[in-house]
Amino acid sequence: MHESTIIQRALLSVYDKENIIPLAEALHLRGVELLSTGNTAAVLKNHGLPVISVGEYTGFPEIMQGRLKTLHPKIHGGILGRRDIDADVMHAHDIPDIDLIVVNLYPFQAVSQNPLATQQDIIENIDIGGPTMIRAAAKNYEWCTVLVDPQDYAHFIEEFIENHGTIKEKTRFHYAAKAFAHTAAYDANISNFLSKGETLSLHYQLKEKLRYGENPHQEGAFYRVLHPAPDSIANTTQIQGKELSYNNILDADTALECVKTFAFPACVIVKHANPCGVAIGATSLEAYEKAYSCDPISAFGGIVAFNQPVDESLLAQIFAQQFVEVLIAPDFTPDAHILAQEKPHIRLLQYHLNTDNNGLVSPALEIKSVNGGILVQSPGLLNTHYEVVTKRQPSPDEMQDLLFSWQVVKFVKSNGIVYAKNGQVLGVGAGQMSRIFSTEIAALKAKEAQFSLFNAVMASDAFFPFKDNIEKAHEYGIKAIIQPGGSKRDSDVIACADALDVAMVFTGTRFFRH
Repeated sequence: MHESTIIQRALLSVYDKENIIPLAEALHLRGVELLSTGNTAAVLKNHGLPVISVGEYTGFPEIMQGRLKTLHPKIHGGILGRRDIDADVMHAHDIPDIDLIVVNLYPFQAVSQNPLATQQDIIENIDIGGPTMIRAAAKNYEWCTVLVDPQDYAHFIEEFIENHGTIKEKTRFHYAAKAFAHTAAYDANISNFLSKGETLSLHYQLKEKLRYGENPHQEGAFYRVLHPAPDSIANTTQIQGKELSYNNILDADTALECVKTFAFPACVIVKHANPCGVAIGATSLEAYEKAYSCDPISAFGGIVAFNQPVDESLLAQIFAQQFVEVLIAPDFTPDAHILAQEKPHIRLLQYHLNTDNNGLVSPALEIKSVNGGILVQSPGLLNTHYEVVTKRQPSPDEMQDLLFSWQVVKFVKSNGIVYAKNGQVLGVGAGQMSRIFSTEIAALKAKEAQFSLFNAVMASDAFFPFKDNIEKAHEYGIKAIIQPGGSKRDSDVIACADALDVAMVFTGTRFFRH
């Protein structure tokens, strides 16, 4: 190993031209010879930079409409050559050293996700020369530096200038590892697309190492996809507090995914991956008060999420009523920031509203591990379809509460039951082996919070196989029910609801959550 290599010649060939001009200018000012291809060369020349095209350099022109341009011994010999071992053969074949490769690749993922792209468009965006140069330079990192990420250019320029035209071996190794990860992700996207589900290659980047996993004796880490959705837990910014734990992240994900489904000011409180309080209100403060009152005991040490900015008055009320592990919101006002500093261990997470992702966000997959494999599914999306199947129609207020409770029950572990009224969850029954037990537990929670279920509504994440749940809910005062339907005994359940004058709505969509 050697600590530094003087960069005398660089090859720049990039699809994403972000920050390429400042990088090329810094190299030129240091006397580095610039080689380039196609559009990249044209951009550099338009900025007055002296550039040698790859065709001029190799004596072989770009052919096949640009498909073949860098696959030449003078290019790859210059990248792969070991200066201490291969110097004689490089000299014999007139292969000068290439000390820096700056390459990023055709946008295969973006093109393959574009519904207007043809198969030919997609195939033409499979880069060949780029990955080959990247891998060659990464393999020979002892002598050649490789850059694949425009965000790395500024740091590179700083070290390049500070170290008089050289890059430290430790930095070169870091860039090489990043380069192999880049090509691995690129090939994974191609493989996944072309295999049409026969194989699945996953590629995640480390977001942060965790103190431990689900329990203290387990190791843990948080990885994210390359382009997570702006309003996902993987894309939040932590602006205060202790490190997030494994369980914090799981609970925060549930809270965020639930709260962002509401159009009105909403608050979601989550404990052990289940909502224990959910409400909407005229203001975030009203929504919080209603959500908190649902289950103050479970709310202690929970995750609290909002879909509106958090101000000082709201934060003061939260601090006055409960201990909270994580607060999530699209923003925190300056006064809220100041107040939060009085409790420096509380974690504040800011998420970004998903207004326009320009097609770059990776499609979401839900993945669970089992011994020896993984289970993969598409995310369950809320549907707006519903059908009233009983003689009694829900009133407009009941219908609003039914749809509200339907949004909530999606995030409750199965078997899941939610009671609600006036935009407020009154009781939650979660994770039971029997649906009737969840029905009873949700009622116990409502009673504990001193809520009446008279004229409230009920949501169930799956159909009712028997009429006992309907009868039990009616005993509690429930007047309207929303559920997927689809049981062989739907007719018995509907007849029971009709006999009890309970309105019932079918959605046709089940929301099991294991």
